Amino acid sequence: MSEPSTPEIRALTDQLAAADVEQRAAAAERLAQAGESAAGAAPQLVRACGDDDERVREWAVAALEDLGPPSRAAIDPLIKLATDPDPLAAYWAITLLGRSGQDASSAVTVLTTCVESSSADPSVRQRAAWALGQIGPAAAAARAALERAAGQQDPRLARLATEALAAIGS
Repeated sequence: MSEPSTPEIRALTDQLAAADVEQRAAAAERLAQAGESAAGAAPQLVRACGDDDERVREWAVAALEDLGPPSRAAIDPLIKLATDPDPLAAYWAITLLGRSGQDASSAVTVLTTCVESSSADPSVRQRAAWALGQIGPAAAAARAALERAAGQQDPRLARLATEALAAIGS
């Protein structure tokens, strides 16, 4: 199967919001097969992680696993999705922000909030600590929150926060 063109990616992205579950699942599957060329659909794929249909969620995750860093235009929509009530959607929004590295420096405040949220899913808190480390020195404002997270009972969160602090530097 050939790589879809930009107009095809846009059409598939629109199809992710269709009322018909079969259309949504087919679009998510095709975007997963598109690999990195589906990067323009990143925010919509993250939203699809919260779909009611398991097939849509699974294909959306498969597509997101193969995406590299999102475009700069996707940063703001991903920041909004980082606090999505669906833990899978929040996890993937944060993952893509982390993949953006320093380009996601505008996400530091929301990522800090995610790290500190005692009501957030543990995987979301852990991923936010990881993402802050990927942003590096530009995430210096998160230092106090990461220091608190480094002392948490959750060993994975503590390790990721410690690694993030090292990446941020002094």
